[in-house]
Amino acid sequence: MKRILLKLSGEALAGEKGTGFDEQVVTGVAKQVKVLVDEGMEVGIVIGGGNFWRGRSSKNIDRTKADQIGMLATVMNCIYVSEIFRSQGMMTSVLTPFSCGEFTKMYSKDRCNKYFAHKMVVFFAGGTGHPYFSTDTGTVLRAVEIEADNILLAKAVDGVYDSDPKDNPQARKYSEVSIQEVIDKKLKVVDLTASIMCMEQKMPMTVFGLNEKDSIVNAAHGVTTGTRVTVD
Repeated sequence: MKRILLKLSGEALAGEKGTGFDEQVVTGVAKQVKVLVDEGMEVGIVIGGGNFWRGRSSKNIDRTKADQIGMLATVMNCIYVSEIFRSQGMMTSVLTPFSCGEFTKMYSKDRCNKYFAHKMVVFFAGGTGHPYFSTDTGTVLRAVEIEADNILLAKAVDGVYDSDPKDNPQARKYSEVSIQEVIDKKLKVVDLTASIMCMEQKMPMTVFGLNEKDSIVNAAHGVTTGTRVTVD
């Protein structure tokens, strides 16, 4: 793969604390990404906001406002993780679809490609910039726009199961599954909007556990104990 889009779960970056950041976990992610960057791979990153805010769980706040809070949570996540990446010797930039003053740069494909040419890791914060669209949808949208070879989904769960392994100890993990089956069986790899976009734009995904040793490097090299989501 020449160019990948890595989606990181906000909850996974919080480690056992469940909220905020676990710096040891984030530093481990940074060290893995540096291996890929040093190999010449171009890496874009989207981070969820669940370690700070899950707007859909709030029933007392207007949905649009709740989603805006979630977008800002992803901006905070990207700024923090970007700085940890810099501490490991990488150059980074945080791009958003809306103005954040001097905190970030405005997203454009041309700007993104320029940064990739300078061997920078590019963080896509703020989702799509609109309510009612999740970071899943933002991930697929950016992956399609930048013509990524694959989306790597690093999660707290180590792959795609036929039912929730937290509720069903007998849940079966797929080593490979088609995006059509994901949609038909509502397997919730990503939300439905993102799944349909993957299907229409033929964007493959690899789903794996963030906590496994070298899982990001291995997935980027095409080796995983997780699940490949195919689009053929």
